[in-house]
Parts: sequence; C-alpha cells; structure tokens
Amino acid sequence: MLLLDGKKLAQTIQAEIARDVQALHAATGVRPGLAAVLVGDNSASHLYVKNKRKACEQAEIASWLHALPGETTQFQLLDLVARLNADPQVHGILVQLPLPRQIEESAIIQAVSPDKDVDGFGVQSLGLLATGQPRFYPCTPLGVQQLLIRNGIPIAGRHVVVVGRSNIVGKPLALMLMGKGKEADATVTVCHSRTADVGYHTRQADIVVMAIGQARYLKGDMVKPGAVVVDVGTNRTPEGKWVGDVDFEAVSQVASAISPVPGGVGPMTITMLLYNTLQSARRVSG
Repeated sequence: MLLLDGKKLAQTIQAEIARDVQALHAATGVRPGLAAVLVGDNSASHLYVKNKRKACEQAEIASWLHALPGETTQFQLLDLVARLNADPQVHGILVQLPLPRQIEESAIIQAVSPDKDVDGFGVQSLGLLATGQPRFYPCTPLGVQQLLIRNGIPIAGRHVVVVGRSNIVGKPLALMLMGKGKEADATVTVCHSRTADVGYHTRQADIVVMAIGQARYLKGDMVKPGAVVVDVGTNRTPEGKWVGDVDFEAVSQVASAISPVPGGVGPMTITMLLYNTLQSARRVSG
C-alpha cells in the first residue's frame, strides 16, 4: 500500500517554487507577494495563516498579514480588499474563511480582483475553469491532482468518484479531472450528502476523493480492492484528534494508495497557493 505523503511532496514542490521565484526576481526584479487577511480570533484560521506565511518565507515569497478585529464591518473589509487590489506589490490576496457573521463571504470573495484570486474561489475563476480556460486552479483540487500525478497514479481513462460538491473542492475538482489532457481525461461521478447510496458509487471507482466533511465516513467495504483513496476531510473528534473523512485503518487494508490526515492534502493546498502566487507574478512581469 502506497502512502500518499503530502508533507514530503509539498517540501519538494516548494523547493521548486523557491528556485523559480529566485529566477523571476533575478530576471525581472519582481518578487511574488501574497497578502493574507484574517478577521477575528478563530484559532484554526490563525494556525492556517501562520502555516501559509511560513511556507511563503521558505519559498522566498513576500507576505503580509492584515489582522482585523472580529467586529470589523463588511465596508471596512471591502475597503482593505480594494487597497490590496490596487497594490502592485501584491500578486495574490488570501481572505481566510470563515468570516464573522456580520460579513457576507460571497461579497468579499467577489471583491478580490480576478487577477489576484489565487485561491480560485471567485465566480470568474470558476467560470474560466468550467470552460477550460483556467487562470488559477483552486488550491485544494490542484493539490489533489498533483498528489496523484507526482505519485505516478494515472488519471486518464480512470473512473473517479468525488464525494462532496462544494465550490471549493468537489465541483472544481470534478471539472479539472474530466478536462482534456493526460493529467485529466477521467470519467467523474460526483456524490454528496443527499446521494441515496454513496457506497454503491465508491465501490465502482478506481480513484475515490473524499470531501464530504464527515469523520471516518468512508469504510473499508465501500472501496474496490486496489482503488486509490484521497482524503480531503479535516474533522476534529471529541477527544481533540484530527481525522479525515476516511476510516484510515479499515480502508488502508483495501486500497492500493491512500493519503493520511493530517499530512496528506493539507500541505499540498498551501503549496498550490504559493504556486498560484508565483503564476500571478509571472503574468504581471510578462
């Protein structure tokens, strides 16, 4: 059984990004820059942003943190986003979700310039992806795809079942894997919380991607022997332990390859954020 070690792979790709950042800066004088916006005191959000800024530092990408109080208004946040949109040193804008209740998340997401939407969450970014003309691939789906490709797992011609239909993971990942090219060309089935018999579908899959947000949902008898399983879920148990959407112990006895939680998709998501920021800076520098 192959362990899809996202932590180790992320280190390799981040070293490649750092090399490319140095080359871009030497050739053009442009250093990629990522601005992170954090509103409130959500402990998980603080940890995520800290890890992203640490990764930026290691890849020699400039980063700035705009930490705002929890009572920040939507108007104030929109004003900050507008200023970051206009700042030529900022090539990517990350607004950490979730936002406080008084702020409409969709309004903030759409306020980020499409040219700096390195999360790939905006309507224009998703629309371009749907029509096969992507500007930025959303970070988690791109991380999943790279985890498969870099581990030598073929995608073309395979049946992939994605469990989860969010705009952040499920939908864009399905679009990416059913696209054209050797790193795609899959037949994709999307299941979700209202699917009558998820296990029926996952047992048909060559590759299962779990992103449904339910701890240990996928059991061993829901997986075809030899299938590849990628776990995007992050769920906290009552004991305080982080687990995925996959019953790792049971499924690892059946699958040919599986990603762990933590240490699987999570580090790859951060890495793809750096990659998109580099791509944005390259576009600006010509």
